[in-house]
This record gives sequence, C-alpha cells and structure tokens, in this order.
Amino acid sequence: MQSLFLGLTAALLWGLHDFTVRKIGAKADAAALYLIVLVVGAVLLMPLALGAGGWETLTPAVLGLCAAAGVVAAVAGYGLYRAFAIGPVRLVAPICGAFPLLSVGYAVARGAEAGPMVWLGVIAVVGGIAVVARGETAEGEGAPRAAVAWALMACVSFAATFGLLQAAAEQAADLPVSLISRLAACAAMLIWVVVQRIDLKPALALWPTLSLMGALDVTALTAVTVAGGFARPEFASVAASIFGIVTILLAWRFLGEALKPLQWAGAVVVFAGIAILGLV
Repeated sequence: MQSLFLGLTAALLWGLHDFTVRKIGAKADAAALYLIVLVVGAVLLMPLALGAGGWETLTPAVLGLCAAAGVVAAVAGYGLYRAFAIGPVRLVAPICGAFPLLSVGYAVARGAEAGPMVWLGVIAVVGGIAVVARGETAEGEGAPRAAVAWALMACVSFAATFGLLQAAAEQAADLPVSLISRLAACAAMLIWVVVQRIDLKPALALWPTLSLMGALDVTALTAVTVAGGFARPEFASVAASIFGIVTILLAWRFLGEALKPLQWAGAVVVFAGIAILGLV
C-alpha cells in the first residue's frame, strides 16, 4: 500500500511538472529552463544524499554509469521541454510516457521471456499512441511532426536513463547514485548552454516557477526511490508511470486542450498498457 501511494504521489508531482513546462515552455529556451530546474533539484537532493551514506559503494564503474545516465537524462529532459513547448499535451504526453515499452523491449532482446501480457502491453501502448496521433490529423491540425520528434527523443532517452540508473543502483546506494547523475546532467546542460551561447536571462526571470518545478521533479524521484524500502516497490514505478494522464487532465481543464472521445480512449489505453508492462 505504501509503495502504491508513493507512486501515485510521484505521478501527481511529475504531472504537475510537465503541465508547468507546457505553460512556460515558450517563454525561454528549453535548455536554459531545464538547467535551472536541474540545479534546483540537485541543491534540494544534496542534503538527503549526503546524509544517507553509502558513498563508499561508488566505484569507478558506478561513477561511469552515473555520468552516462546524467548526460542521457539531460538529452531526455531537453527533448521533453521542447516537445511540451510545441504541444499539444494530448499527443506529447503519451509518447514521452511510453519509455517502459523500450525498457521491456531491451529486456526481451537480452533474453527475458515475453509472455502474452507483455505483448498485450506493447499492443496497447503502440495502438493507443496511434489513435491519439490519428485524432490530431482528423481534426485537420496535422500531427505536429516536431513535437512528435522531440517526444520520441525524450522517450528513448528516458528509457536509456533509467536503464543506466538501475544498473548503477544495483551496485551502489540509491541516493548517491541519484545525486551524482543529476550533477552530471547539470554539467551536460551547462556545457550545451555555454556552447550554444543561450541567453539565461529570460529563464532566470521565471526562477520562482522553475524552482517549484525542480522541487516537484526531485520529490517525485525521491518518492519512487523511497518505495524501494517497502513491500512491492514495483507498484510505485507502475503508478508513477501514469503521470502523463495527470498532465493531460490539467491541460484539458486549465489550458482548454480538448480531446475527442476517441483520443481520450487512446490515451487511457496507452497508460493501461504502460501499467501492464510495469507489472510483468
């Protein structure tokens, strides 16, 4: 029960985070926005990680995994911010949230058994996304190709990030791994901002909102991490993976991004498929 509650809490927090990205995404460069969010999250996470212990488990191999996870996480976050800035949420959220599909595919490629439930989850995710995307075309808007491309990049990168983090967490303590990877993401994003000469001033003007987003992100991540200490921790990951539904509902209620009935059905099918993949 505790794991499920923590997972639902994470879903709510990540859903609020992504909804906020949609609201402010067009006001500054995505890299500048995400850099500030990453830095705030790292500052908030640092006291917890430093007090948790387990730093002696960070071998050079683990540090390498953390660094790689951080760089890929920076790519994932940048893609997510770009995708939500373009929108619409009803199209972007299911694609970004479909990363468990790739994680399962990787496991199958490594020899894991793929039973009927796995294939049911795969069909649900792919079919649901197709229904939502088809709804965009049916409305005459045309599927926003750029949004889809950035969302796909985020999806692939999130799957790789969690794979690398899980590999690191198998050998070291969770919170130190989370902090090191976040610091690596900060460094990667900072390098991109400097190389591209991105102006930080528009993003800094939004610092109260970005600080809240950083707090939402790191609290959600911590909730899922803490669930590892309770029974059935996989329930937390499954529950957290439905964050896209929260984002879609918020965009529908507060941004006027309406969905046709068929698109609602497609979105529900996507996240039901994600839940199935998380439980098998």
